[in-house]
Amino acid sequence: MITKEQVLQALSTVPEPDLKGDLVSLNMIRDVEIEGKQIRFTVVLTTPACPLKEKIKNDCEEALRRHLGDDLNIDIHMTAEVAPSAKAPLIQGVKNVIAIASGKGGVGKSTVTVNLAVALAKTGARVGIVDADIFGPSIPTMLGVEGEHPPVQDIDGKQYIIPVQAHGVKVISMGFLAPEESAIVWRGPMASKALIQFFGDVYWDELDYLLVDLPPGTSDIHLTLVQAIPLSGAVVVTTPQKVALADAIKAIAMFRQPQIQVPLLGLIENMAYFTPAELPANKYYIFGKDGGKVLAERFDIPFLGEVPLVQALREGGDVGTPIAIEEEHPVGKAFAAIAASLAQQLAVRNAQAETTV
Repeated sequence: MITKEQVLQALSTVPEPDLKGDLVSLNMIRDVEIEGKQIRFTVVLTTPACPLKEKIKNDCEEALRRHLGDDLNIDIHMTAEVAPSAKAPLIQGVKNVIAIASGKGGVGKSTVTVNLAVALAKTGARVGIVDADIFGPSIPTMLGVEGEHPPVQDIDGKQYIIPVQAHGVKVISMGFLAPEESAIVWRGPMASKALIQFFGDVYWDELDYLLVDLPPGTSDIHLTLVQAIPLSGAVVVTTPQKVALADAIKAIAMFRQPQIQVPLLGLIENMAYFTPAELPANKYYIFGKDGGKVLAERFDIPFLGEVPLVQALREGGDVGTPIAIEEEHPVGKAFAAIAASLAQQLAVRNAQAETTV
């Protein structure tokens, strides 16, 4: 008779490559059931976007056969529970708040934010976006929900704004609250107050990841965010161009200031190269080559990946159908890989923080 102890002993030899421990000691093995040679159990990953899902599953099966015999009938259920930030986000139900920043405008930060959110949602994660670019909100257009008006609902005696949903992502933006043709002319404190309301007065319910699309630069909005909201981490978006890289350095420096100290989860190089639709194998490095990758190495930041400049990416943003929806498109695959890397970095960061608190 195979016992539960024998199964756990075998699975304790399977490492979790990122968290530096084995599946059993990390409490990732649940619901073990044994009927003769039939073994069923659940592996609980740290994120639905885990890029090592199949490897971990195969390693479990190999370990069981190695320790308990080749004639086993093994049924492994893979699921995930996203760990909350060690900083304990103040927004009830939201596990992790991630700032998406750039030092310079025009590098495609909002495009990256939208497609990252959609890619994470496609893995089964619960995802939201706060469009923190109060003066130039573009997220509603990119998600195809411009013109929507979020309803207000009484929940437990408090009036909450209910976020708009699109492509599996919840979103709130000043674009929903101000006429499209009007300009928002506010001083910094007013914009900062509006941003805080996006967190405290919006009913997010349960979220694994809340992405905050910041305006370019380093301003009141950025300072308000890092002071008022415990961030799980930040991502910097740049292009390979020298001017963009110089401004990305300023964004990196901002998050690393002693009074701020927000963990940098990674850097994404957008517009890494141009590929025309009729010549998909060709790469034209019109903004330079590997600038983002070199910058990430220089500042010891994880390089999450590169996104090519293709016409379909721009068209998807214009019509409100993010290219990350298209799983087989090369750029859709790129965003899926970047989303997985981001989730992986965050899981590692959260696990390390828990051991040092």
